[in-house]
Amino acid sequence: MGTIIKAMRVITSLGITIILVLFGLTGCGTGSEGVPGSTGEDNREGQLSIVTTIFPEYDWVMQVLGDRAAETDVTLLLDDGVDPHSFQPAAQDIMKVSSCDVFIYVGGESDFWVDDALKESVNPDREDLRLMNELEDRILEEELVEGMEPADEEEAGQAAEGEEEPEADEHIWLSLPLAQTSVQAIARTLGEADPDHAAEYAANADAYCEELAALDADYDEMIGTAARKTILVGDRFPFLYMAKEYGLTYYAAFQGCSAETEAGFSTIAFLAKKVDEMNLPCVLTLEASDQSIARTIVESTSSKDQQILRLNSMQTVTGRDADAGMSYISIMKENLEVLKTALN
Repeated sequence: MGTIIKAMRVITSLGITIILVLFGLTGCGTGSEGVPGSTGEDNREGQLSIVTTIFPEYDWVMQVLGDRAAETDVTLLLDDGVDPHSFQPAAQDIMKVSSCDVFIYVGGESDFWVDDALKESVNPDREDLRLMNELEDRILEEELVEGMEPADEEEAGQAAEGEEEPEADEHIWLSLPLAQTSVQAIARTLGEADPDHAAEYAANADAYCEELAALDADYDEMIGTAARKTILVGDRFPFLYMAKEYGLTYYAAFQGCSAETEAGFSTIAFLAKKVDEMNLPCVLTLEASDQSIARTIVESTSSKDQQILRLNSMQTVTGRDADAGMSYISIMKENLEVLKTALN
């Protein structure tokens, strides 16, 4: 973890502590009924209140709820397009988490603020679901592969001395099999919070997981018959689970959770050389990228004619996008088409 991220962690944790102290003081005077989104009698007329951190969780919850979604208060916490790696919760975010009935989060490095936020709760019966706990030994460690921009000097020195522990890769939602496990965990958790409809949630989850399994089979078939098995990303690489799932080799400018934004000459030169050596037709980038690194890689190749295509990591999708029809499955289908072009 870079020094910038470490500093953010200290600052954010201090801010959350202050918020919780103030929250606790006001809570003593008003009780849960005075807190927005609480479980008091005035909370959306007793609606089940669910808070999710990022879009994949939000969409999975909506799929599991099915027809009951309209009767449920579901919050997408990171709903302004902010990247999870730079998210800092505001006071109202902490209050929503503290007072909801169900809180669902990934539990990786980007969720460093969650432990402090959960220390005090307006709703003692809240169900907390950390998805990475459900995946146990299926969690991967971030990789520093050949050609990636090296870590900053302090972090590199710690790694060389064995002081820096490898980070768990938090981008679990980019694996369709792990998505299925996560959906089932969500159905179970919602059933525990709302036992009267547990069977309905379980049935919805089973039906949705059949769709996920069918899409997983489509990935398997396409990649299994593709002309290539290598992708190159001129950006961060949050697709480790996807690459491992389908036996893809990859090169990228940065690790999945890197705080770096500028690639050095040696990184650009290495990646451009790989494009030439492997005759890759595309350089990939992320959905919110300005494509500057990808363009520089292309301009550094011999032919300078590679396409630049976007893979969607779903880290900046908003509720407005969901309202416009974007879904986890639709995005993963779009990613499948991008990979089809990049591998053939």
